[in-house]
Amino acid sequence: MLWRQSNDPNGRRFMLMHRLLETSAMRVPDRIAFRWVDRGRTLTYADAVAAMEAMAGALASLGVGPGDRVLVFAHNGLDYLVTMLGSWRIGAISALVNVKYAEDLAYYVEDHRPKVIVYTHDMAEPVRAAARAVGGVAHLICMDGPQDGALSLPELMAAKLAAPADPARADAIAHLSYTSGTTGRPKGACLAHEPTVTACRCIGERLRIRQDDRSFGPTALSSSYQLVANLLPQLASGATINVMGQWTRETGWDALAAADATLFVGNPVVLTELLEESERRGRLPSPLRFGLSGGGPVPPALKQAFRDRLGLPLVESYGQSELGGFFALGFPELEPDDAKLMRVGPALPDKEVAILTSADTVAALGRVGEISLRGGFMAGYWGRPEQTAAATRDGWLRSGDLGSMDADGFVTMRGRRSELVTVDGVDWFPRDIEEALAAEPGVSLAALIGIPGPEGTVPIAFVTAKPGEAPDPTALKAAIAGRVPYDLTRLEIRIAKELPMTPTGKIAKATLAANAAVAP
Repeated sequence: MLWRQSNDPNGRRFMLMHRLLETSAMRVPDRIAFRWVDRGRTLTYADAVAAMEAMAGALASLGVGPGDRVLVFAHNGLDYLVTMLGSWRIGAISALVNVKYAEDLAYYVEDHRPKVIVYTHDMAEPVRAAARAVGGVAHLICMDGPQDGALSLPELMAAKLAAPADPARADAIAHLSYTSGTTGRPKGACLAHEPTVTACRCIGERLRIRQDDRSFGPTALSSSYQLVANLLPQLASGATINVMGQWTRETGWDALAAADATLFVGNPVVLTELLEESERRGRLPSPLRFGLSGGGPVPPALKQAFRDRLGLPLVESYGQSELGGFFALGFPELEPDDAKLMRVGPALPDKEVAILTSADTVAALGRVGEISLRGGFMAGYWGRPEQTAAATRDGWLRSGDLGSMDADGFVTMRGRRSELVTVDGVDWFPRDIEEALAAEPGVSLAALIGIPGPEGTVPIAFVTAKPGEAPDPTALKAAIAGRVPYDLTRLEIRIAKELPMTPTGKIAKATLAANAAVAP
């Protein structure tokens, strides 16, 4: 094919998300870029560029241009990735919504007003309903063929329509990813090409991702975590990217083995399942170099288990949808010091991270404050200038999370400010209780919430058991009493079959709190 050369004398053309694919395709055209493990389908780097061009031409033929939003509402797969790339290629904005939010789709359509919606066939009903309710959607495109009122993506791609010239605006918004909504209605975080590409190149260097790596990510592509952990750093290196739509511990382990994966990108829940399934089978599924966790704090007990029982580093990342990167990231190395396992890692070289006090001064080492960052983050929340201004006051992106920094520059995340549980006038960091419980034999996951009681807040910890185990709440409470800095007299521990999860893989503490008044 004819490769386009940069026409930007300052090199800003190379700061485009889709340019990472093009550049790697020039180096390793025959290497597999994408593998959809559920269907066994692949695209080489050369094939992926051709598919991106066809998608760009198809979208442009429907009137999509720079700045227009392309809503992707689909399960993980190759068409999802190609739609994102084709949108970026013509200067449009890929707007991603998790399919688990089908009942609320109209909210997202109203919020960012997409010109087209690209979806999988089983999402037809909520897509049509949202488009009718909001109006203004020019086209619906079904990934799986023609449907009433929708164009066929396979037919559009087969036409191989010519794509327009690349706008090549590195400062343009490329990606709109919604927050998880833990502190209000979800907001669309707008990520521009340039700071996101720079961040992801730094992430790739920190993780030492190379061409011969095979990265595997089973969580939803709608999450910004997938963008910065399992997509852009790998594209910059020419590595292979595996995506999966239907993860279970058994099928996921088998898929990792079939992919011969070297990197596993997940959240604490799926990483716990990988650990337990690997122990059950007596081996790792593939030549993994490390596991990478995001989407929530990693229990030190899980890092310890990866180290001691699998001989594998579990690298922790800490980021947000607003960032297009990470506040902090560990190294793909085994940490021998148990006392350091709660730390995430240091900031990356493209950003400045600090712990700010309530007076907006930099906190002393070891002091808890709000984790904040400057040096490249979102362009803002879509259509929310006041909330953007509040979150980025004085040039700092305020995380809303509390944490500390040590003399090595490593960040330790303690928890969200909104999740503090105040018991008899004392602030409890839920993570302290959760980590202590997770370290106990037989415990898989733990979550602490607080509910109002006649004598003040009642702290309740929900615990799930490892397979074949039956932990005793009374024994658990006694076991952790000496390891946390709180009076546990009022603490209740309840055993749960499972914990409710958000679509992004976080424990849904709001749901736990709503259900906590029901007798265990």
